[in-house]
Amino acid sequence: MSEPLKILIVDDQPGVRYLLDIVIREVGHQVYTARNGLEAVDIAKASHPDLVFMDVRMPLMGGLEALGKIKAMLPETEVIIMTAYGSEETVTRAMEGGALCCIAKPFDVEKIKELLENLEWKHSCYKKTLIRDYA
Repeated sequence: MSEPLKILIVDDQPGVRYLLDIVIREVGHQVYTARNGLEAVDIAKASHPDLVFMDVRMPLMGGLEALGKIKAMLPETEVIIMTAYGSEETVTRAMEGGALCCIAKPFDVEKIKELLENLEWKHSCYKKTLIRDYA
């Protein structure tokens, strides 16, 4: 693996944050966590993550609003939207807002690892070039 990615996990469910934290640290990346969109924006501003895993439905500020704020502040940061309510409208709004892709909850841990491997490779090869061909 090349240099570790800085990854922010944003979800109001502690179990989801915990599971992703374990999976992401296991493959050697640095992890930050937030319980809602407000925390996510503050942490992103301070840490400049390479990748954000963002839930859609959260208290205080939802994922789609936080997506917009983070992409406006840090356009090179990739955001993956996670949702248990994967309506076509939600997916469309997320993609139009700059999300890399949307994944359904509950998610497959092996798929998360595969996605991280793809991002590691692209990050090391393209040095933060916005690549959207592997959603």
